[in-house]
Amino acid sequence: MAGALKKTTGLTGLAVSIQPHYFLSVLYSKVLRALEKLPQDYIYRQQTEEIIRERAAILKNNPDWRDVEAKIGCGQMEELMIQAENELRLAKNMVQWKPWEQPEMQEPPNQWKWPPHN
Repeated sequence: MAGALKKTTGLTGLAVSIQPHYFLSVLYSKVLRALEKLPQDYIYRQQTEEIIRERAAILKNNPDWRDVEAKIGCGQMEELMIQAENELRLAKNMVQWKPWEQPEMQEPPNQWKWPPHN
């Protein structure tokens, strides 16, 4: 791997990852697999796949962690791993929640109006 391993993230409680490229690529693959279980026309799936694919391409084409962090622009490699873990958790929850389906109950009238009417 190109680039020296950094000594610290500078963030309390967040240790430096020994193999950030490997772990981040694994996480991105897992997120994409989880998203495949959602309907293709579901906007969350479409947008998240686009972001993850862009980030995975940056990761694949840039062996230096500094370049990856700069091109993605959303924090350090370790923070990107946390973001990917959170996205994976959300994607798995979306499979269970099925927010694209119609609700079982109809919402009350004026539920989405503000200020609320009595």
